[in-house]
Amino acid sequence: MAKKAEKKSPDILTAYMTHCLEAEKTPQSVYKFCKDLGIEEADFYAHYGSLDAVKHSIWETFYTNTKTVIEKDAAYASLSRKDRLLTFYYTFFEVLLLNRSYVLFSFSGEHSSMQNWAQLKTLRSAVKSFAEELIEEGNEEKSRFSQNSVPVFSEAVWAQLMFVLKFWIKDSSKGFEKTDALIEKSVQAAFEVFDNTSVDTLVDLGKFLWKEITNKA
Repeated sequence: MAKKAEKKSPDILTAYMTHCLEAEKTPQSVYKFCKDLGIEEADFYAHYGSLDAVKHSIWETFYTNTKTVIEKDAAYASLSRKDRLLTFYYTFFEVLLLNRSYVLFSFSGEHSSMQNWAQLKTLRSAVKSFAEELIEEGNEEKSRFSQNSVPVFSEAVWAQLMFVLKFWIKDSSKGFEKTDALIEKSVQAAFEVFDNTSVDTLVDLGKFLWKEITNKA
């Protein structure tokens, strides 16, 4: 049976992001987007089922790029679970920094409603899967009665990442040093909960957040 000739994939993701930033609005239809890009609609639908799927794929690509970077480091696999999560966070936000204008566009103005956070659906699945691996690894070192719930704690990691993302979007500190501090404190706090140790870092995190809230009041 004859097979369809494979076509080179147009750089739809980059074109979509560029369109959003230059036009200062999202494409209104697949037809108009393809016309502006100079491709046939069939070329678009060979890779994505809708413009929403493109938005999901952009965030999934941010995650994939992050994992590619950290896994290139031979030392990464030997890091502790906490340091692997820290490395993921720091690298993820370095990737976002390269695309900060698009990220800010995605959550500004008419795009700031909670409904627009649906674009992170695919990212959520990927991050939770990553967190599940860390939690399951930690559970191997615990007794059956002290193991952490994988679904609950992976959801907590996702919620934590979203909290940091919202903070980063509004962070105006030099080099985003406040976001870096938040990442360190929140990951440390998370692992104190995971490992059932002291709550000192939770208190430290609370003080940091309170200071930020009062400074912005």
